[in-house]
Amino acid sequence: MSDDRPAVAAFTDSYLPTVNGVTYTVRTWRDRWRARGGRMDVVYPASAHDPEPGEHPVPAASFPFYEGFRVGTPTVPDAVADVDVVHAHTPFALGLAALRLARRHDNPLVATYHTPASEYADYVAPDAASGAVSAVSRRYERWFLDRADLVLTPSETTARDLRRDLGVTTPVRALPNGVDTDFFRPTPSEAFRDRHDLPDGPLVGYTGRHGHEKELDDLVRAATHLDAPVVFGGDGPARDELHDLAADLDVDAHFLGFLDRDELPAFYSALDVFAFPSPVETEGLVALEANACGTPVVGVDAGALADTVDHGTTGYRYPRGDTTAFADAIQRALADERHLAENCLDARDDISVDHAIDTLETLYRDVR
Repeated sequence: MSDDRPAVAAFTDSYLPTVNGVTYTVRTWRDRWRARGGRMDVVYPASAHDPEPGEHPVPAASFPFYEGFRVGTPTVPDAVADVDVVHAHTPFALGLAALRLARRHDNPLVATYHTPASEYADYVAPDAASGAVSAVSRRYERWFLDRADLVLTPSETTARDLRRDLGVTTPVRALPNGVDTDFFRPTPSEAFRDRHDLPDGPLVGYTGRHGHEKELDDLVRAATHLDAPVVFGGDGPARDELHDLAADLDVDAHFLGFLDRDELPAFYSALDVFAFPSPVETEGLVALEANACGTPVVGVDAGALADTVDHGTTGYRYPRGDTTAFADAIQRALADERHLAENCLDARDDISVDHAIDTLETLYRDVR
């Protein structure tokens, strides 16, 4: 343990009890940082989550356009005024609070770019205005990120997009969020299959938010070319449409709803292939969780999945929108499952959260 490990304040607009990639990353990084003897406080919008020591809720209200998301006021709690590094996991309300704290005390500001806000313009504006909302979002994101001292992205693809497409001039570094490989590991899945009444034989599946932007309907359409059932974990605004589409296309689809975190290793282990058509990921953490459980991933060759899915090694990629190619890639992964699974397990150390925290500690020290 190093005596000069900096004290950090992490500001996030997404936190417990909402479960998503941002929440998981902030919470896991905080726990691992503390386990190394460091201090990492979390500032988040007040919610049903009871704060633990070092967690500081600020006044917040529900966001009407995006279920489960709360908007916090850009408040800086007095308890975090003495930190060494400020880390913003959002460019919005609490990101502005992070910027204010960093400026007030001349501390470095690190910003992690988790989610491209412009991709969600359809949630807050009608079709005719979504383009304008997207453009404004991108300009705002660039403005915010250029006021940080370092920008972190979960993948090299996202880092390149920020430099090339968004025009960010602040130094950008790719740092995968990392997976808790002590938790996500090959796990007996027979009880999980029985509990959820899943059939014997190969399974193809996905878990996560059922958002329209994730294009999960492509998985349903691809499944018309497969013999294996498709299993959906999670929930979201697109679920009913997916259920109806599966019924219309006579696809053997099983919708499990929200899965407790404790069930996820068994879910991933029950699958023979994890299928991931979402083109809007900045990392695709669930793909790495599946890999850590020894499950290959077939993902769209777009967004961060172009990096996260190591084509021919931990899974296969296919062209966006080509559901026939999607089905072909799944069939290929099913045929190569044993070899791909071995490769996934060999890569566990490289995708671990401990590896990510090693790098994060170095970056915090360098930016001070």
